Amino acid sequence: MRGVRKAVSALVLAPGATASRDQNALVAIDDALAPEGVRVERIDFPYRLAGRRAPDRRPVLVASVVAAARKLADDLAVPQARIALGGRSMGGRMCSIAVAEGLPAAALVLVSYPLHPPGKPDRLRVEHFGAITVPCLFVSGTRDRFATPEEIEAATAAIAGPVTRVLVEKGDHGLRRRDEEVATIVASWVLALRL
Repeated sequence: MRGVRKAVSALVLAPGATASRDQNALVAIDDALAPEGVRVERIDFPYRLAGRRAPDRRPVLVASVVAAARKLADDLAVPQARIALGGRSMGGRMCSIAVAEGLPAAALVLVSYPLHPPGKPDRLRVEHFGAITVPCLFVSGTRDRFATPEEIEAATAAIAGPVTRVLVEKGDHGLRRRDEEVATIVASWVLALRL
């Protein structure tokens, strides 16, 4: 309807630790949302831009997400709360931390969220989940060594906002050769938020 404010104007997407803004899954999500009028801003972290392989420390990564989200809101002249954030693995995790630390957002899109390092379920990375109040989408493979389906369900129960969990059958952490499937899941969920 004309005049109705849409919840999501745009989506900032951050890559996993070993990838760039051109990571296949991020490009596929961008390609799925762009024709629907959702602007997608894929970002690189400072260490990638500097040609380094080792990720920056968490405060630098989170600050990069915050800066990208604020710039996109300014560019589009929309409130920060209409920008969704997310990404793959580490990138999504940094977005979730930024939101938990107070960055306004429309929603979080978390693909292959790394709950813990592989084989170390005692080292959970979820201490900030209780501070998240926005809608969250978790897309994970059923064979992800960073987070089993049971672990995802248990950990996300701490999130105050509504949580949608979608499992990709036989998918590993990289969700290899599943980019179109992931993009369809993400696009459908983001577009549903706009209704």
